[in-house]
Amino acid sequence: MPTRRRFLASATAAAALSALGVPPQALAAGRIRMGSSERFSFDALIARARDMAKTPYRPQNKVPREILDQIDYEAHGKIRFNTDFAPFADGPGQFPLTFFHLGKFFLVPVRMFVLDGAGSASPPTRAREILYDDRYFDMPADSPAHKLPPGSGFAGFRFQESRLADQDKKDWRKNDWVAFLGASYFRAIGDLYQYGLSARGIAIDVAEAGKKEEFPDFTQFFFEPAAPGSDTVVVYALLEGPSVTGAYKFTMRRAEGVTMEIDKSLFLRRDVARLGLAPATSMYWFSETVKGTGVDWRPEVHDSDGLAIWSGNGEHIWRPLNNPPHTMASAFADSKLRGFGLLQRDRDFDHYQDGVMYQRRPSLWVEPLEGWSDGEVQLIELRTDDEIHDNIVAMWVPKAKAVAGAAYRLRYRLYWQQDEPFPSPLARCVATRLGNGGQPGQPRPPNVRKFMVEFKGAPLEKLPFGAKPEAVLSASRGSFSYVFTEPVPNGVAGHWRAQFDLTVDGGDPVELRLFLRDKGEALSETWLFQYHPFKTSPVY
Repeated sequence: MPTRRRFLASATAAAALSALGVPPQALAAGRIRMGSSERFSFDALIARARDMAKTPYRPQNKVPREILDQIDYEAHGKIRFNTDFAPFADGPGQFPLTFFHLGKFFLVPVRMFVLDGAGSASPPTRAREILYDDRYFDMPADSPAHKLPPGSGFAGFRFQESRLADQDKKDWRKNDWVAFLGASYFRAIGDLYQYGLSARGIAIDVAEAGKKEEFPDFTQFFFEPAAPGSDTVVVYALLEGPSVTGAYKFTMRRAEGVTMEIDKSLFLRRDVARLGLAPATSMYWFSETVKGTGVDWRPEVHDSDGLAIWSGNGEHIWRPLNNPPHTMASAFADSKLRGFGLLQRDRDFDHYQDGVMYQRRPSLWVEPLEGWSDGEVQLIELRTDDEIHDNIVAMWVPKAKAVAGAAYRLRYRLYWQQDEPFPSPLARCVATRLGNGGQPGQPRPPNVRKFMVEFKGAPLEKLPFGAKPEAVLSASRGSFSYVFTEPVPNGVAGHWRAQFDLTVDGGDPVELRLFLRDKGEALSETWLFQYHPFKTSPVY
C-alpha cells in the first residue's frame, strides 16, 4: 500500500509535468521521481559544450566505486528495468523508454532528462531530470545495487518496440530496437530484427602508436516526447572526455530497420593524433577467406565481413576484413565521399551454424550530409582469438590536423539494415577464398598463394554467350600467374570467379586490387584486399 509521502511525491511530480506540457502518463503515471525544471535548447547545449572545452576535464563519477565494483557481471545480469516505470509507456508516441543500471563495467553515471514541446513546431524549452531510484529495477533483495544512493544515475537507455504493435508478435516489454550503453557506444537492430555491430559518438586515438585510446562518455541525454503515432524519436546528448566535448542530436526512425540522422558539434580540449568521426565498431574473427585448423567448430564467426566505400568519383569498393597477425591501419583518401559502411553480406545460416544468428546481424552504412571536409576512411583491424572482442573500427578521419581549440559541425545518416542503402549496379563480391598456390597433383611452390574471388550480379548475367570477363589485377608487390575467370559451377546465372596465384617473398603485407571488365567496361565493383604472407598456418 502506498505511503502518504510517496503519494504526495507522485502528485507533485504529476503537477510539475502538467506545467511542463508533458502529460503525466508520459512518465509512468507520475511514479517516476523528477528533478527541478531548467531551460533547454540544442543551441544552448552546443554553447555549453563549447564552454566546457575551455576548461580542464573533470570525471563525472560521483557514485561510490566500492559499491559499483560489487555489481559484477553476474550481479548486473540479475537487474532488470521494471517496465511498469517506463516513460512513454502510455504515450505520447509509440516507443516506451527503459534504462540500464550502473555496475562494475558501466561506471559512469548518465543523467536522463525529459523535454516538453511534444509534437510542437517550436523547439523544446524546458527539461526535467528523471532521478534514479532502485524501485525502477527488479533485482534480488541482496543485490549490492540497493546500496546506491538515490539519484545515482543510470548507465544507458533503450527504446522499446512500439506499444501499438501486435503484442502477440512483438511485445514491447520484451523487445527493443535501439540502445545506448557504455562510453559513446550505441547500436540498433536492422530489418532482420537482430543487434550486431555498434556505432560511437566519437573515436579518439584508436590504435595510435604510443597513445592510449580515449573513450569519451555521453553523460546526459534529453528525450523529446514524440508526436502521437510517429515512427521517429529525437534524443539530444552531451559528450565529455579529456580531449573533447560535444553536443549531439539524434533523430531516429524505426521503419524497415533503423535510420538515424545525427547532427553534432565537437570541440577539442587538446590535440588528437587520430580523430575518428562517425565511427563503427564490429567483430571479425574468421570466415571462408582464411581458416585455422580446428580453431572452432563453426565455419564462420563475424558481425561484419567487409568494408564498403562509395567514393567521390563514383567507384564502389569492397574490402574484405582481416584478422591480421598484428594491428593494422588502412586508409582510403577521398574529397567528396558518398558513403562507407561495415557490412554483413553473407546471409546464409549454413555458413555460420550458430543460434546467435550471425547471418541476421545488421550492416551499418554512413551517408555524409553536411560539414565533411577532405580526409580518408580509415579501417583499423586488431588481432583477436575469440568472438567476444570488437576488433574492427571504420571511421572518417579529417585531413586537417585535429588541434586543441578546433571545432567541427557535421551531419550524417546511419542506416542499420541488412544491405547497403545505395548498392552499386555492378556485380558485387560475394566471397574471397585463399589456399595453396600451384596445381593439384604437382609439388606446391613456396611463397605462392591461390586466390578465388567470387562476383555475382546483373552485369555478369547479361554477358553474351561464350563471353568471358577479364580480371583486371594489380598488387603493391609480387607477381601473378594462373590468372583466369570462369563461371562458378553451381548453375546460378551471373555468378563468376576470378582465380590467380600470387608469388611474393617476405612477410610484409601486400595490397591487392581486382575488378572484372568486358570490352573496356567495368562489370564489378572493385575488390581490395590486404594479404598477410605467413610461413605457417594462421593462428587464431
